[in-house]
Parts: sequence; structure tokens; C-alpha cells
Amino acid sequence: MKIDAAILDQSLASVGDTARKLERLGCYDGAFSFEGPHDPFFPLVLAAEATDRLELCTAIAVAFARSPMLLANIGYDLQQLSRGRFILGLGSQIRPHIQNRFSMPWSKPAERMRELVLAIREIWHCWNQGGRLDFRGEFYTHTLMTPFFNPGTNPFGNPRIFLAGVGPRMTEAAGEVADGFFIHPFHTAESLRETTLPALDRGRAKSGRSRENFEISCQVMIVSGENDEEQERARTAVKTQIAFYGSTPAYRCVLDSRGWGDLQPELNQLTKRGKWVEMAALIDDEILEAVAVCGPRDQIADRIRERYAEFADRVSLVAPYAADPERWIEVARALRDPS
Repeated sequence: MKIDAAILDQSLASVGDTARKLERLGCYDGAFSFEGPHDPFFPLVLAAEATDRLELCTAIAVAFARSPMLLANIGYDLQQLSRGRFILGLGSQIRPHIQNRFSMPWSKPAERMRELVLAIREIWHCWNQGGRLDFRGEFYTHTLMTPFFNPGTNPFGNPRIFLAGVGPRMTEAAGEVADGFFIHPFHTAESLRETTLPALDRGRAKSGRSRENFEISCQVMIVSGENDEEQERARTAVKTQIAFYGSTPAYRCVLDSRGWGDLQPELNQLTKRGKWVEMAALIDDEILEAVAVCGPRDQIADRIRERYAEFADRVSLVAPYAADPERWIEVARALRDPS
């Protein structure tokens, strides 16, 4: 099981030092950025120059805010700069953000995501194998590639593409066309067993691919602390995160998996009124422990392994109250070496 950690620096100037430290710790296999207050790709440019071993991933970049051609260029360049260590991780985001924050079109997200990945691969094929670019789909059309804009064969091959999703249709699309899948941190054992894993199986069956060449990455929310005060702070922070995720209509299937679906519209209404504290208060301990891995620090690795080892190829340790990877180094070491 590979272990990944986030590069969370608010300042780009310190990303290189953070990446070097992460690699020096020796127990992490990958570093990921994500689409938040900053562009997710710039930190990985700096991390690529500062490291030699870590896999570097966007977990995730918002796909529908960018065209397939732009993503193909970025993926090509980061793969070359990192000497073959880049993973292009993409997610859809939700309609209000795509339309109102990015001012981009929204329609049929699962079908659009599937086509976007196929378009990126067709562009890479044109650059690597030559020939005319001729991709014509329902959402994207790419039929022009002149020599001036063609970077040629990538000496490190194409980066892998991972997709993220929660609902069955997006998850099935990922199984069909992606090289890997990010399991959203908002999940339960039931939602994985009933929705996520079967959808991935259906998608891979459509494209005739085996599980062997498909990587599943679990984003795991952790609740732990050194004392009662730290434990309580962790529980409050993760409950707030769960409440935020649970307010999203597209994520209701996770709550439905445990019979908590009626909570979703209530949380959604509170977001519209800016009642963030009240939202967290609706997440009781039963919900918290169904979604997050909770316990003393020296038991977290065993609990992660018990919950995910059967199907997860890699895990990301998500702790919004204490994000420093060094804080979780013993957990990471225990996951890599169970003895």
C-alpha cells in the first residue's frame, strides 16, 4: 500500500522545501496538490524540480474548468519535468462551481468526463505517434495540430490519468477510461461496497481491462490526537468537513448507504444560510466514525489497514486540523511495514 501526503503550503516559495522534506522522511510514496485557493499544477512544477523519487499528483484538478488540449499540454510538460512521475488527477466539481465560478459549460458530467479523457489521450497519441489529429465528440472537437504546436514524443511516456467520483455513473466512467480512481474522503464502508467498487468493476468490464492495471487511491479522513483536547479538536474539525461534503446533493448516496439521506437537504439549506457551526452539530459520533478512521495514534494504521487493505493500492492521510505530514510519520511507517 502506497502512502501519499498533501503539499499544503500557502506560499509557492516554500513548496520546494516541503517536497524535499517529504521525500527525505522516506515513508511517503507520493505528494499531491489539489484545486483550492491556488492552481494545483504550479506547486508540482516546484516539487518536480526538488525531488527524485516521489510520485506527483493533482488530487484533484477541476477537469471542466479546462479544455482537453490545455490538460494534455500540462500533463505532457509535468511528466517530462518530473521524469515520468506525474499522475494527472481530475475531478468534475459540481454545477454551481463550473458555471458560476469558472464560467464554463456543464452537461452530462459522467459522459463529458469520459470524452475529455479520450480526447486527451488522442492528443497525446498524435504527438507521440504522429498522424493527423482528428477527435470529434459530443462535447469536444480537436482537429488542428500544426508542427509548431506539437511537442513531439515524450521521452517518459504519457502520464497516468486518475479520476475522482462519488456517484455510480462518474465512478463507472472512471473504471472504463482512467488508469486509477480517487475514492473521495466522504464515504462509508457500505457506500464503497454497494456503489463504488461495483461501478468500477462495471466500467473496467466495458473496456475489457483487468483490475491488475488499475490503481485505487483512498482519501482517508483521520481523527486522532495526543490527548483529550487534541482528540476533541480533531473530532470537531472532521465533523465540519463531513457536514460540508454531506450538504452536496450529488453526495447523498453516501448518506443513503447508512439510512441518513434525509440529513443532506437539511445540511444543504444550512450552507445557503452560512450556518457552518450548526451544520457540524448535526454530524453525530456514529456518522463521524462511519466516515473517518478514529482512534489513538498508535492504532490508526491498523484501523486503516483493516478497512482498506482488501482493495486500496494507496491511501492519502487527510487531517484538516493537523496537515503536516511529519505529524503522521509513525502512521505512514506502520502502514508501509506492518511488522
